[in-house]
Amino acid sequence: MRQGYVTGPVLGALWMIVLSVTVAVAMSFATGEAFRPSILLSLGWGAIAGVAMVALGRTRIVQVAVLIAIAAVVMLGIGPMLTGENTSAFARLFGAVALGAGFAISQAVILNEVVPGKLTRHEFEGAVIRFLTGFGYIFFTAIVLIPFYVMVMTSLKNQSELIQNPLDFSIDLSKGAALFRSYDELFTQFNFGTYLFNSFFISVLTVFITLAFAIPGAYAVARLRFRGQAAFSRSILLIYMVPMIVLALPIYIAFSMTGLRNSFWGIVMIYPVTTIPVALYMLQGYFRGLPAEIEEAGLMDGLSRLAVIWKITLPLSLPALASVSLYVFMIAWNEFLLAFMLLDDPSKFTLTRGIASLNSSEIPRQHLMAGSVIATVPIMALFLGLEKFMTKGLTAGSVKG
Repeated sequence: MRQGYVTGPVLGALWMIVLSVTVAVAMSFATGEAFRPSILLSLGWGAIAGVAMVALGRTRIVQVAVLIAIAAVVMLGIGPMLTGENTSAFARLFGAVALGAGFAISQAVILNEVVPGKLTRHEFEGAVIRFLTGFGYIFFTAIVLIPFYVMVMTSLKNQSELIQNPLDFSIDLSKGAALFRSYDELFTQFNFGTYLFNSFFISVLTVFITLAFAIPGAYAVARLRFRGQAAFSRSILLIYMVPMIVLALPIYIAFSMTGLRNSFWGIVMIYPVTTIPVALYMLQGYFRGLPAEIEEAGLMDGLSRLAVIWKITLPLSLPALASVSLYVFMIAWNEFLLAFMLLDDPSKFTLTRGIASLNSSEIPRQHLMAGSVIATVPIMALFLGLEKFMTKGLTAGSVKG
């Protein structure tokens, strides 16, 4: 296997299968036309291209030649990706060029250090790692993007298009603003503006309540000495060993008896119960990583313990506080079980509860998908915007000092 003339065709064949499946799926979703990969042809043409790129090198001329050859065999109907009889010539050409270019460029990177003769262990393992890395990127990107793409494209269709061909995920851009009809109807007919406000209001309150309890609790576990400290520290996350569905009935009965069911304050009371343990766990690790000498210097200067926390510990913990706040906000924003169980009044629905009300045979499916997009995009934008703070907060307490 550690021969260039073996490694090249094997990795070329496997990589051609990965790309032919990827391009075929992408073209089918984008155009609504028939594209499918051929495993046997992918193995054959990938192996041939792999041998050529090992023997002739990975120069631009070789890459262009491989691109043209792959595109040509696809257009002739004998390539790694096959198309239907009614597939348009433009779509077929675009898919063929995309597959050829993708393979030629990426295979040149994978086989970068592969030579025709015997390979060193470093050269062989490097090629295999680059192949697995590329496969991982494609695989996990597809897992994330395909459901989101289907959700968005479905939300932009009308009922007649969905009935005519439910598997056609292409869109007609000539419709203009009419594409967003489902979104407009959600806000004008289904009261989604109220759902958004309710979710935002409850999530923000949950963040503040969680931090109000988690900060002093985590600081006490990390800095103070008291009986049972170690046991308390290890048992913080034990609440997550009890599934929420087990607690659903007791919570429902208790909230019904106390009049807290179907109210904002009932939800705001119960959400922090699920978020405080994880916030405590995250913050105590960060607090332990802060130099204790700084706080001791503040105490020697006459500051009280609370003043030390407020003026020294919290400013140094801003990355951790940002990551914990974002994580708690995401939990509260996406929570469904408690909202579904405790809220019956549509004027008090959270976003997830409102989306669940769209799951009905009487409501077109595109409205459900549009509601899902509305629930997903804000939290996705918030996460991407604050990702650096979350990364710092999750890793800053991992190394002491």
